[in-house]
Amino acid sequence: MSIKNSELILNPDGSVYHLNLKPENISDTIIFVGDQDRVEKITKHFDSIEFSTQKREFKTQTGYYKDRRISVISTGIGPDNIDIVLNELDALVNIDLNTRKPKSTLTHLNIIRIGTSGSLQADIPVDSFLISTHGLDVNGMLHFYQIKDICNPEIEDAFIKHTNWDTNKARPLIINNSDYLQKYFESDTVYTGMTGTAGGFYGPQGRVLRLPLHDANLNSKLDSFKHKDFRITNFEMETSVIYGLSKLLGHEALSLNAIIANRATGNFSNDPKKAVEKLIVYALERIVNI
Repeated sequence: MSIKNSELILNPDGSVYHLNLKPENISDTIIFVGDQDRVEKITKHFDSIEFSTQKREFKTQTGYYKDRRISVISTGIGPDNIDIVLNELDALVNIDLNTRKPKSTLTHLNIIRIGTSGSLQADIPVDSFLISTHGLDVNGMLHFYQIKDICNPEIEDAFIKHTNWDTNKARPLIINNSDYLQKYFESDTVYTGMTGTAGGFYGPQGRVLRLPLHDANLNSKLDSFKHKDFRITNFEMETSVIYGLSKLLGHEALSLNAIIANRATGNFSNDPKKAVEKLIVYALERIVNI
């Protein structure tokens, strides 16, 4: 059965609605960044750029770094934008946009997030790099999908008990990264850990301006959570949804974080742009080997 026009929306030129992309515009290796200005901070390292477009906060450039064709896409901020980007990217490679039917042979994308994050642990300093081994989803977006096969109930139950999680909130979920991708990026100088993904920047991450929080102690509970070898190392707004949707759709995903703040010590990077630039170079040198 064909997918209805209202469910998979195409622009008049045949591109997908939000990303403004056609299948030939993207590579099977895609770098996600949040900030649209960071796209060119990556592609300035490319040997050539063959395609560029932008619609709203979604900016895409595709080109070559050494002999590797790579696409770089800005997702904007938050889980809701990841839902848009990943579903539309999957449609580009796994749905025939003419017949509007899923293809019989599916394409698997390699998705690498290069982002910034704040550490929750005092021993993970600013300006360091961290690979997210798992995404801890505390925003609820993934519950709109059938997710039981991608979760880690034992760790989730331990987290719920430790935090006395309110049952009025969505159940926290924990999703693994791509073991396949991680082996290309790990090194003795890069930290690893579980990354919490919030649905907002202020209250959902424990920041107080004028509004009191439902659980003023949630951040300290996150800091102190331990289950076997698992602890929560950092907090941001995209990783768990990238991991969850990628698992469900059959793609490989890895989140690389430049730690620009340490919430435990109160430190902030003296030069966050330099930290991100170093992570970009680190990632590109390893993407060519995938």
